[in-house]
Amino acid sequence: MTDSVDSPLPPTVARSLGDRSYDKRKNAALEIEALIKVFQENKQTEQITAVIQVLSRTFSTSTNANHRKGGLIGIAATAIGLMQNTKLHLDSLLPPVLHCFDDPESRVRYYACESLYNIAKVARTSILKYFNSIFDGLCSLFADVDVDVKNGANLLDRLIKDIVTESETFDVETFIPLLQKYIRRTNPYIRQLLVGWIVVLDSVPDINMIDWLPDFLDGLFNMLSDGNREIRQAADSALSEFLREIKSSSVVEFGPMVGILVNQCNSKERLNRLTAITWVAEFINLGGDSLLPFYSDVLGAISHCIGDTEVEIRQVAEKTNDALLGLVKESPKVFELSPLLATLMGELGSDYVPTKMASLRWINMLLEKVPAEMNKCIEKLLPSLLKTLADDADAVVLLVLQVLSRISLAVGEFSRVLNALLKLFSTDRRLLEIRGSLVIRKLCVLLNAKVVYIQTAAVLSSASNEFSLEFISTMVQTLNLILLTAQELQALRDILKRSFKPNSAAEDKEVFGALFKCWCHNPVSTFSLCLLGQAYDLAFSLIKKFSEVDISVGLLMQLDKLIQLIESPVYIHLRLQLLEVEMPQHSSLLKALYGLLMLLPQSTAFRTLNARLTTVCNLRDNLNAPSNDRKELKEARKALVGTAIDHQVLLAEFERVCQVHLQHRQQVISMMSLQDEKKKQSGGETSG
Repeated sequence: MTDSVDSPLPPTVARSLGDRSYDKRKNAALEIEALIKVFQENKQTEQITAVIQVLSRTFSTSTNANHRKGGLIGIAATAIGLMQNTKLHLDSLLPPVLHCFDDPESRVRYYACESLYNIAKVARTSILKYFNSIFDGLCSLFADVDVDVKNGANLLDRLIKDIVTESETFDVETFIPLLQKYIRRTNPYIRQLLVGWIVVLDSVPDINMIDWLPDFLDGLFNMLSDGNREIRQAADSALSEFLREIKSSSVVEFGPMVGILVNQCNSKERLNRLTAITWVAEFINLGGDSLLPFYSDVLGAISHCIGDTEVEIRQVAEKTNDALLGLVKESPKVFELSPLLATLMGELGSDYVPTKMASLRWINMLLEKVPAEMNKCIEKLLPSLLKTLADDADAVVLLVLQVLSRISLAVGEFSRVLNALLKLFSTDRRLLEIRGSLVIRKLCVLLNAKVVYIQTAAVLSSASNEFSLEFISTMVQTLNLILLTAQELQALRDILKRSFKPNSAAEDKEVFGALFKCWCHNPVSTFSLCLLGQAYDLAFSLIKKFSEVDISVGLLMQLDKLIQLIESPVYIHLRLQLLEVEMPQHSSLLKALYGLLMLLPQSTAFRTLNARLTTVCNLRDNLNAPSNDRKELKEARKALVGTAIDHQVLLAEFERVCQVHLQHRQQVISMMSLQDEKKKQSGGETSG
């Protein structure tokens, strides 16, 4: 074809253009440039078109690599010859050049890069119509394995950037889909190209890249974890600049970027998480109530970072959490509670103490801010809170109790919380042993010890309760030990101490009566309650009833602990009253303690109490204290009882509860015997 008489190229030029020698191809290109200039001066447009067709169809698509090289050099020469008129022929000039970007020969790819460079140099902004195709080619060239090709691509890239920055009509909207396509690539050279272009476009005054930031923000964040340090630094620099622009911008759509930041907060890479949580902090400061629909997602990301292993990330996250909590607390706008609460309940199951602490502070704040809405969610929230009571960290448990206390302040909610708490203790005895004392003491501080104990006693002694007798007895034993030893319950102990005094308030008597009814499920606790309340006549009457109680090893162990408590500061008033030999109560107290001594086997506890009582009796003998007249003693006791609580009613209740426990034990023994009998019969049938 090149030798045809119809070809616009002279045969010698055509042959030289496909020669192996670079110099011959270069000379041929110079002749083509001169020829094109002549055609242009003579306005021989058809001849110019014919030259381009020969170069593109015959040379650029040839199977001979040298012909393809010559074709590319010829196309570049044509563009140089056309100069400003190159834009009229770009539809024919560019396709063969772009096609050669994927050529198997590296030198052909290099010449294609050089050819496009020359075309762009003369066409300038006219090539922007084909920008996406050119950018596709640039991505291929930047990822090339050949060093010369990469160097050529860098030169071409700088030229195209110059052309774009000087243009006033660059179509960013058309380019963004292509940017999204390539920004997912992990090739470091392509990433380098993309970061460069993002920075260049952001520097163009007429282009507001903030509007398109959500489309490539995730890709920029992913570059922060690139293995190439330069790419990481470039991406970090670009992100810092965008954040600066966002802070200075008056109109920014935060919503489309929130999801990206939330995902990046969960990244495995440290720099990703740190940068993302920093952005979230700025968004909260800048966005305010505009972030209302995203509170749940943002809080989840913050909570994740609060439990981060990196100190710097944790610190930023904690400050961000405080900012968001303050924002929600002060916001007058209505927000959807359920997704926020779902996130918080999920974070309560975190393995990290700071995360759980943050979630509990949020729940506490919401209970204060929107109590009516939160009360509707208590049924869902309560199981998660109770589960957290088993946490190893005391700080978490204390904060849970603070939340439970705030819930309990609502009308009718305290009973629900208390029932749920007791059910938890009944199913998890280990939790009762480990956390029971802390939970009860803290509730007494946060609420009111008297209310907590009376309500608990009412639930445990209720005829319709769901708890086993064994659990009620154990729970009473726990409550009693706390009552006798915890500093937080001093006020309740004072109430009980004056409940049997003459002229004591009716409500004080009611407190003792309410606790006594429940304490009857544990005889030793009942006896110790009487000692605490200075109801010594009642205590002596109870000791006599102990003969009807099953004296088990467990009961003896409880008696042993009681002796230790009698020697503790809580019963110092009792020990001093033993010295008041002239008082009517002295005789009952002494007999009650001697009765307790008679129940004990020969043991350390026995010897301790015996020594105490022997000392008192020796004192009485040494003082030659006269024994009170029996008639006077009866009148004194009658006067005391008349002003206090009816002993007979209390004793009757004690007998009733003991009888219930006795019947229950007999039923258990009967059932166990029946099961053993069935096993024996089953074993006999099998052997037969």
